[in-house]
Amino acid sequence: MRVKGCDCAIVIKTVSRTMDVPYTEETIREAVSLLYEEAAIEGDGTCRAVRKSGGVTGCVVTPLTMSTAPLLLYLAMGYTGEPLHITVSREIYKYSLKLMPSENSKGFDVIQDRSGGSERILYEGCRVKGFELRFAREEAIKLKLDITGKQEPFYYPYEDTFAKETGEMFNGDNVKYEINGKEYKNIYGLTLASRKEGGTRTELWIKRSLDNGSDVPDIIDEIVITAELLREKYENRHFGTFRITVKRLVLTSDETSVNSAGAVLGQLRYYVAGTVSTEVFSTTSLHAGC
Repeated sequence: MRVKGCDCAIVIKTVSRTMDVPYTEETIREAVSLLYEEAAIEGDGTCRAVRKSGGVTGCVVTPLTMSTAPLLLYLAMGYTGEPLHITVSREIYKYSLKLMPSENSKGFDVIQDRSGGSERILYEGCRVKGFELRFAREEAIKLKLDITGKQEPFYYPYEDTFAKETGEMFNGDNVKYEINGKEYKNIYGLTLASRKEGGTRTELWIKRSLDNGSDVPDIIDEIVITAELLREKYENRHFGTFRITVKRLVLTSDETSVNSAGAVLGQLRYYVAGTVSTEVFSTTSLHAGC
């Protein structure tokens, strides 16, 4: 098995858009299985194995930028209706997304561009079977897409050039966390993780500092996560913002439940029993067909 490594560029191709995503790490590869043929006579004869392609498997981890966030969050979350145009001093579009099972989401293609275009592999008909949206202080906000597909990959026969995405990245320092209407300053990181095979199961992992008792409730009615690009030109115009709202969370594990005289930095794990929705503001019109 050959794991594709750090000399790759990843291009997402949908019906209406082709976008290079900023690279951090990826392990997209062909899913291979073997069909065994045993010897006809015990102790004699020849055993054979036939290689069978099982499509594509692996993941892509990429930081979110203002340009890529609408498309990548759409692939992760699922699309729900036409974008709402907001009339302000510039063209702004608001996208409302929500989590839905992967079998109901649109397919897309992945082009794996290795060695500056000398080796390009096309994976068609991919879908997202799970994702992790990761927030951490002093780091870019990253999205991990777990990708699956049933079609056998092949070499991409065209010599297209794909413009590299160099847009401004969202950073974990510019994120606001509100739990049941109250802003929390002691959250150091957060991961929204979803698995969509055999039904959707979503969890929220909160990394927080505990020094004065249990301040985050065991049952959360609503948590709102707002990420912003903090520039004066974006203020009061929504652009440079995406917001995630998660409802009805139940605590399943508390890693800060230890005996310690000082502050403890640990993780709370919640099961999401309600809905997950996202609002993304962009200057780009993302068509429903994608």
